Amino acid sequence: MNEKSTALPIRGRGAVSNVPNRFERFRVTAFDDGWGSLDEPAPRLETTVTPRLARSILSTNDSPDISFNRSINPYQGCEHGCVYCFARPSHSFLDLSPGLDFESRIFSKPNAAELLRRALSRPGYRCETVALGVNTDAYQPVERRLGITRSILELLAEFRHPVVIVTKSNMVLRDVDLLGPMARDGLAAVFVSVTTLDRKLARRMEPRAPTPERRLDALRGLAEAGVPTGVMASPMIPGLNDCELESILEAAANAGARSATYLLLRLPHELKQLFVEWLETHYPLKAAKVLKQIRALRGGLLNDSRFGRRMRGVGPYADLLRRRFDIARRRLGFDLERFRLDPSRFRVPGGAGDQGRLFE
Repeated sequence: MNEKSTALPIRGRGAVSNVPNRFERFRVTAFDDGWGSLDEPAPRLETTVTPRLARSILSTNDSPDISFNRSINPYQGCEHGCVYCFARPSHSFLDLSPGLDFESRIFSKPNAAELLRRALSRPGYRCETVALGVNTDAYQPVERRLGITRSILELLAEFRHPVVIVTKSNMVLRDVDLLGPMARDGLAAVFVSVTTLDRKLARRMEPRAPTPERRLDALRGLAEAGVPTGVMASPMIPGLNDCELESILEAAANAGARSATYLLLRLPHELKQLFVEWLETHYPLKAAKVLKQIRALRGGLLNDSRFGRRMRGVGPYADLLRRRFDIARRRLGFDLERFRLDPSRFRVPGGAGDQGRLFE
């Protein structure tokens, strides 16, 4: 962690290496074989997508820091390649690296809709808003071909089940024919994550995600279709994109966003090493200052996983960022509360053997 990075950026990728996952017993170290191989650009890294039958599709949590307790993730890994993604360390449980593996070795869940139908049809199921694509993006590039997210939304619409989508992709507009009618019944809302308006910075931080302009277009298109929309200015990274907080919020408001939130950069587990390596590769002159400011937010550490602190940080800078957000939110007229969806509309569709429902 104290050594300067010697990695070279890989075109179209966020991470600059495959850091070992925290469960590995052995470490692989690059060395100079005399042929100058360490100075050569890395070969093109192709993305592979492997179908993996899931055993369950609804994930639950009891975190006081987030507003939902259940979520659906159609994919593991994410080709968007956002270098700061807090989900990267989850690839370690697959015995893969949170680095380049996370963004190039994707696993799909082709039986997601089938599992969801079973879960929602259980007699004891209690309907609450579900978040879609919170860990990894439900609208990453492979979704165009596989349509797993689309099949999940079709099922949620059939069951009249409320859903909140979080995405970086304007591909969400493909499903506006489902989201529009659901929104009119109080069953759908979408938050679009906008990290920066700087195209150059976005290309380095989140190389395969749609451009900032496309994300604002997504907000505009959703709003025009009557879908409640919000913006996530996330993550805020001190010394890198934090100066853009107000401009991101203003651009989102002009595009039709009605709600807004922000989150600070989180660096759990292997993500600390990945982010430092990326920072020293792309912004060597800024790296020390950025890391110093991050530590000031985290009690001297690069990460603080404690509830109540991990999303917002502590200290003078965290307080200032919070005040800046509050002032901008009030000035732009963003709703203070998150969107309230209506779980009372939930119904299990009738089918063979369901005659008893006629008497409900």
